[in-house]
Amino acid sequence: MPRHVLVPVDGSPQSLSAIEFVSGEWGDADVTLLHVVNPVQAGYSAGVLPSGSEEWYKEAKAEADEILREAREHLDVDAEVATDVDVGRPAATIVEAADERNVDHVVIGSHGRSGVSRLVLGSVAEGVARKSPVPVTIVR
Repeated sequence: MPRHVLVPVDGSPQSLSAIEFVSGEWGDADVTLLHVVNPVQAGYSAGVLPSGSEEWYKEAKAEADEILREAREHLDVDAEVATDVDVGRPAATIVEAADERNVDHVVIGSHGRSGVSRLVLGSVAEGVARKSPVPVTIVR
């Protein structure tokens, strides 16, 4: 049974399903809720935010804080809960977070895309599952 679980959240119903899964399965585990701000969505390359991007980041951080607040409200555990915001490409950033934050399990929601949309959009959950240093549970 995991002692510390990382749950990436993006405000989607799928990430809320991951939270509900953790609450039901491992209610006594410490949990870190992580939201990844993806600079590519703003037209910047990951990790490189040019000057003048402070306003974009402020808005993205405020949105991330709201997503984390809502996620925390849905989480029902008897242990410590931490929230964090990182900037980068989601799959790589989640894998780095799993390694750096000493978690022993990742639970991530999947949008369940297939076919062309999966090829075009990629799968964050799949990328995390392939590269994670710890076990990953994918929840739909």
